[in-house]
Amino acid sequence: MRFLVIVKANADSEAGVLPTGEQLEEMDKYNSELIAAGVMLDGAGLKSSAHGARVNFDGAEPLVIDGPFAETKEIVAGYWIWNCKDKADAVAWLKKAPFQNGELELRPFFEPEDFAGVASEEIIEKEKGWRDAQARGASIANGKSAQ
Repeated sequence: MRFLVIVKANADSEAGVLPTGEQLEEMDKYNSELIAAGVMLDGAGLKSSAHGARVNFDGAEPLVIDGPFAETKEIVAGYWIWNCKDKADAVAWLKKAPFQNGELELRPFFEPEDFAGVASEEIIEKEKGWRDAQARGASIANGKSAQ
């Protein structure tokens, strides 16, 4: 089961404050454990919203809104994509994350099978093929051989 872990922004991340060397070492150790366990498929920290943009589609034409954005609690500062047995397994990994404050949000991805009865079998099988290709790419990037 795949999950998105959302790292919420805070005043420091929005100000562009980088983690300390010690924090980076702790995160490296944690990420290495996730990778060794086959949990981590992807992950990264994001630059502050001042470097980003939003595109609003509510009007006749898309409206581009350049950052920074005011509501820090609604801003993503980083993410992981994990593959876990179930939600309980993902929560157990989350509880080990090297954070002293802040909030992490865990959200399961829709899987192709979730769209049975809505999407055609052809589309579902195509989506499964994309997912398999992504997993093979992640395995190769993590130093594991493709199967």
